[in-house]
Amino acid sequence: MSTLFGGNTASTAASTNNTQGDLSKDVEVTSPPEDSVSDLSFSSQSEHLAVSSWDSKVRIYEISETGQSIGKALYDHQAPALSVHWSKDGTKVVSGGADKAARMFDLQSGQATQVAAHDEPVSCVRMFQAPNAGEMLVTGSWDKTLKYWDLRQQQPAAMVQIQDRVYTLDVSQGLLVTGTAERYINVINLANPTAIFKTIQSPLKWQTRVVSCFPDASGFAVGSIEGRCAIQYVDDKNASMNFSFKCHRETPSTGIANVYSVNAISFHPTFGTFSTAGSDGTFHFWDKDAKHRLKGFPSVNWSIPAASFNRNGSIFAYAISYDWSKGHQANNPQYPIKVMLHPIKEDEAKPRPPAKKR
Repeated sequence: MSTLFGGNTASTAASTNNTQGDLSKDVEVTSPPEDSVSDLSFSSQSEHLAVSSWDSKVRIYEISETGQSIGKALYDHQAPALSVHWSKDGTKVVSGGADKAARMFDLQSGQATQVAAHDEPVSCVRMFQAPNAGEMLVTGSWDKTLKYWDLRQQQPAAMVQIQDRVYTLDVSQGLLVTGTAERYINVINLANPTAIFKTIQSPLKWQTRVVSCFPDASGFAVGSIEGRCAIQYVDDKNASMNFSFKCHRETPSTGIANVYSVNAISFHPTFGTFSTAGSDGTFHFWDKDAKHRLKGFPSVNWSIPAASFNRNGSIFAYAISYDWSKGHQANNPQYPIKVMLHPIKEDEAKPRPPAKKR
């Protein structure tokens, strides 16, 4: 089932006042990375933001109540850093990189150590609470494996062979979802982490760019390179609630749509609504339950490769930098590299009450 949220172009949505977002209060993070941003992650315990970059570094910033940022720490990979995530207690940051390693930075000691290894680049990392085993790390790689790590040991606690290169993964409560090359989506119940609970082909016809789990772990969202997003529920009895919609598209006067990659999908921690951000330089807030666009924001005129809400949903961070969607030849020294902080007004991300029936 394919539906359309409020028109098939960003400009259509932004043209109506009640869905027009405002970027004028957005604040730029000081001392941004020196190359394209690959990922953003907020701590769940404090106002700290971790940023991974193609300059092979991970930077950690402290964000004040007024949106000002202070660089607190920096550590290195030996090749581009591709993914970053926080431990649940907010004392450590983990990251994966093209150096085929995952690294952990301890904020208290200021030390970074290698904690995982693969045969190919580590494209995504997530910390999660394992049933009866405490906090663990899961890493996904282009070597077509998932590996689970008990960080007290040097060897992986378990490994899962995947059909193809892992491009993206996410975890929420007991749910783990991976998106791979050739459009495979794997669903894993972390109560049985070495078994794939379900494999589907993406409901979207083009390459998967991002997967993001619902906060209640009942399903996940999928974004593709072709300006579409899909909402999928895990339980087959909810299959009738699955749908996809067009986003991050422009239809100029020629009538031929320009489509852009959906690079990032993030769920609001309080409201359960979600954001999409894309190569067209826009981000939008959506209500999946009402199948409704809440806010569409003007284009920043450059790609947005990564985005994330903070722990209470009061700040939305988004990166402005090249996203490699057009290959190496489209990158140029004039491309800006910024991390922006957008203060959330409640009406921007909060579900709207249903319209009263007459």
